[in-house]
Amino acid sequence: MSAVRSVAIIGLGLIGASIARATAAMLPDVRVTGHDRDAGVRDRARAIGLCDVIDDPAEAVAGADLIVLCVPVGAMGDAARALAPGLSPGAIVSDVGSCKASVAAALVDALPDAIVIPAHPVAGTEQSGPEAGFATLFRGRWCILTPAEGTDPTAVERLAAFWRGIGADVETMDAEHHDRVLAITSHLPHLIAYTIVGTASDMEAVTRSEVIKYSAGGFRDFTRIAASDPTMWRDVFLANREAVLEMLQRFSEDLSALQRAIRWGKGDELFELFSRTRDIRRGIVEQGQDDARPDFGRVHD
Repeated sequence: MSAVRSVAIIGLGLIGASIARATAAMLPDVRVTGHDRDAGVRDRARAIGLCDVIDDPAEAVAGADLIVLCVPVGAMGDAARALAPGLSPGAIVSDVGSCKASVAAALVDALPDAIVIPAHPVAGTEQSGPEAGFATLFRGRWCILTPAEGTDPTAVERLAAFWRGIGADVETMDAEHHDRVLAITSHLPHLIAYTIVGTASDMEAVTRSEVIKYSAGGFRDFTRIAASDPTMWRDVFLANREAVLEMLQRFSEDLSALQRAIRWGKGDELFELFSRTRDIRRGIVEQGQDDARPDFGRVHD
C-alpha cells in the first residue's frame, strides 16, 4: 500500500481549510492543492497561504492521489462533474459530507469509473471560510468511512491512513446506518437549536434585545449551533430527510411524554430521565469527545 502523496481539496471553507492546515502540519511531504468555486474565497485562501490554490477544478485535481470534496452535500454531484476531466486513474474520490447515502449516489453517478469512498469527519465549529480552518480540528475526533460493498480494501486503508495521519480516529460503517446515527447525534440537535433560537426571536412577549441580553449558558450553546452554515444544513436536512423525519417523530413522542410528566407532577419520571441523560454526558467526556471543565471550558475574565 502506497501512502497518499498528493491531495486535492475542493471547497476551502472550515473543513477544507482545516484539512489543508492539518496536512501541512502533520504530513508535510504530501502536496496540497485546492479549489473553491467562489473566486473571492480563492483569493482569501491565497492571501493566507493556505495551499496551492488553482482556479480550475480539473487542474486542481490533476495528478492527485486523493480528492476530498468539501462542499455542501447538495453540490457534490456538480462539483464531481467539474473536476472529472482532470481525474487521474486510480485516484480516490472522497468527501466530508454529513450525509453518506445520497452523497455516495451522487458521486458514483458523476464519476462512474472512479474509486469513490465517502467519508465524514465528525468535527467542526460554527465558523466558516478559509480563515476558520485550523490544523488540530480532527485530533481525537472520529472520521467515518462508508465504502460501498466491493470497494478495494487497499484504497479504503489508504484513505483511513490519511485521516489517521492528520489526527483522526477512523471507523467504517454502512452508509445507511451512518445516516441514521448522525440523524440523532447531529442533525436533530441542529434542527432543535435552529427551532429554539427561532422561537425565542419570534416571541411577542420577549424582545430580541432581551433574548440577547439575558441568554443563559444553555441558550448560548443553542445559538452557537444555530450559527452554523445555512447552506450546508439546508442540504443536510433535505439529503437525509427520511432518517431525520424518523428521529424527529421519535423525539416528538418523547417530548409529549415529558410534557405529560411535567403537567401531572411526575417528579420520579423527570428525575429518572435526567439521571440517564447525565450518564450520557459523562460517557462523552470520558471518551475525550468534550471538555469536562466547568461551563464547557469557557474562559472567564
